[in-house]
Amino acid sequence: MLNIVAIAGTPSHPSRAYGILEYSQKVLQIEGIYTHILSVRDFPAEDLVLGRYNSPSLENAVEIMKKADGVIICTPIYKAAYTGVLKAFLDLLPQDILQNKVVLPIGVGGTIAHLLTINYALKPVLCALGAQHTLSGVYALDKQIQWQTDGSVLLDEEIDERLKKSLHELVKIIQNSRQMAIL
Repeated sequence: MLNIVAIAGTPSHPSRAYGILEYSQKVLQIEGIYTHILSVRDFPAEDLVLGRYNSPSLENAVEIMKKADGVIICTPIYKAAYTGVLKAFLDLLPQDILQNKVVLPIGVGGTIAHLLTINYALKPVLCALGAQHTLSGVYALDKQIQWQTDGSVLLDEEIDERLKKSLHELVKIIQNSRQMAIL
C-alpha cells in the first residue's frame, strides 16, 4: 500500500491550499492510497521561529515523512514566494528527508504572474532536502477554487483535470520505482 504525506504550508484555516490537499486526499483515497495531511500551522510557532530542530512536536512529523513514499506540498503564494511558516518548517527537517521520495508541489495564488514560484523558489529547497524526483507541479489561481456549502472545495474543470493528472503521475512513478526496487 502506498503512503503519501501532504504538507499544508498555509498559516490560515480554512484556506484554498488546505482545501486542495483535502480534495487530493479524497481522490487518492478512492484509489486506495492512504494520505496523511500535516499542517505547518499546527506546530508551535516558537519552535518554528526559534529553529528548534530537536522539538518533540516535530518528532512525529519526521517519522511520518520518513515512512512516506511520496510527498505533496501545497502552499499559498504571497508576493512571489511560498509562505514563511512553510520555510520555517522545512528548515527544521532532516537534510535528507525527501530522499527517495516523489514530490508534487502545488501552489495557490491570486495571479498568474506568480506561476514560476514553484520552480524558482520552492523546488530548490526541496532539492536541498534530498528530493531527486520532483514533479512539475500544479499552480492554481484563487478564482479556480470555490467553496461549497459543506466547506469542501470545488475546482474549475481545468485545474481539476491538471491536479488529477499530477496525482495519477505521482502514484504511477511511486509504483514504478517500487517495481524497479524489486528487480
